[in-house]
Parts: sequence; C-alpha cells; structure tokens
Amino acid sequence: MKKVNNGKSTVRRRAEILEMLDSKGQVNIYDLSKSFGVSDVTIRKDLDNLEKKNMLIRARGGALKSPRVGMDYEYSDKRKRFLKEKQLIGKLAAGLIEENDTIILDSGTTTLEVAMNLTTFNDLTIITNAINIAAHLGEFDNLRILVPGGNLRKKSFSLTGAQADENFKKYFCDKLFLAVDGFDIEYGLSTPNPDEAHLNRTMIAMSKQLIVVADSSKFSRRSFAFICPADHVDIVVTDENIPIDIKKKLENMNIQVLVASLK
Repeated sequence: MKKVNNGKSTVRRRAEILEMLDSKGQVNIYDLSKSFGVSDVTIRKDLDNLEKKNMLIRARGGALKSPRVGMDYEYSDKRKRFLKEKQLIGKLAAGLIEENDTIILDSGTTTLEVAMNLTTFNDLTIITNAINIAAHLGEFDNLRILVPGGNLRKKSFSLTGAQADENFKKYFCDKLFLAVDGFDIEYGLSTPNPDEAHLNRTMIAMSKQLIVVADSSKFSRRSFAFICPADHVDIVVTDENIPIDIKKKLENMNIQVLVASLK
C-alpha cells in the first residue's frame, strides 16, 4: 500500500481511507495502521465511525466498500472484483454437485466460476439463463445444456423476461446455484434488477435446494430488488472473510455455511 504522510487530521485520514476503498474495494486494519502511523485502535474507531454513516461495511480485520443501492456494475468490472475469492468459492460449490443431477446456474461472475469446475462430470443437466455460461459449457459433450430464452441483459449476459420465466417453470431441479448482489439476514437476498429478481424467485420455486454462492463483500448489503427472505436458503458458499457474527446467525437459522480458505 502506498505510504501516506503521518500526522493527518482525523477527517483527512478518514477521507483517504474512503479513497483507498473506492480504488481497491477493501482495506485492512494492519495496512492502514502502518500507512498512517497510528494505532490499530485508532483505525478501528475510524472504520466504526464510517460504518455508522453507511460509508463502508466492516469486515473481519478491515472494511469493504459499500456500494449505492441499485448500482448495477458492468460485467467486466464485477468479474475483476474479488476474483480469487470467487474462483475458490466456485470450486468448493461444485463439490456439492453429484452425477446425474439437474442444476440451475444463475447468471453472475461467481456462478461462472462454478461452471468452470463442471467439465469432468459424465452426466449432468444444466439449465442456465447466462449465455456466457452456456457458451462455455456447450463445448463439452458430457453436459446437457438448456437455455430458457428471453430478453438479453448485456450488463449481466443474462436472459430475463416472460419467456425465460415461463420456460423455467417447465423444469424441476435438484440444486439452484444463485449469485446475489446483497445478502442481508434481516432483509433477505437482493439484486439490482427487478426482472432478474423475479426470475430468481421462479428458479427458487422450481428447485429442491437453494445454494447461494457469494463472496464475503455481499453480506450486510442491500441491493434494489428483493429476491427472497434469507431463511429460504439451504447452503451458503463464501470465503473466509465472512464476519463471524453473520456466519453464526446463518448457522442458527439452520443454513449450512461452507467457507473457502484463501490460504
């Protein structure tokens, strides 16, 4: 991390913390303490103060950038954020799939990482509304790919709308792998686009098991469009930076939490 001048005022230091968050997406207490030449306690106070103002999200050992409600990032930007975490989550989540399963892969950068780990299966049926996922998996003869059709959302490479919704209602599935933009235990699951949220609810209704794949930055976040309450979830697959209190709350709701190690 770039070295900054010591002795800054509290206001200026907190402003620079927000600038770092804006450019990096996350910060940690150890690096901030070294960079500003202040104690860990001081940095924790800074982060706590900024969280109270809804300017960031506190996470274990640091903080995450807090996006605006309704923000719908370009797919290329989403792909870059927390890429290592998503890759590890995808690999861990793929371990939940068994031969002969019929699964749904929702659109998203994390579900794409799940798809990257499916090519060794001998008999698998995959329904997806993500054209990039379908294109990748369509190259493998051992996988049966179904695409529901619909209107293309270029920001997410996803198909939505009435046609997609009606076609999903024709299939019952063993497992749904759902990527979300926000996972707030009290509010539930959410995404920036109402059409995506509506289709996600149909996917959930047609699936025996709901598996949410989400990196730790998605927790305690709310996006614009509500999908479903948190207690509809069966399994969460995330990374080791999930706040301990949130993990415990999920487990107390009888939701299995699988954590991908970043080491």
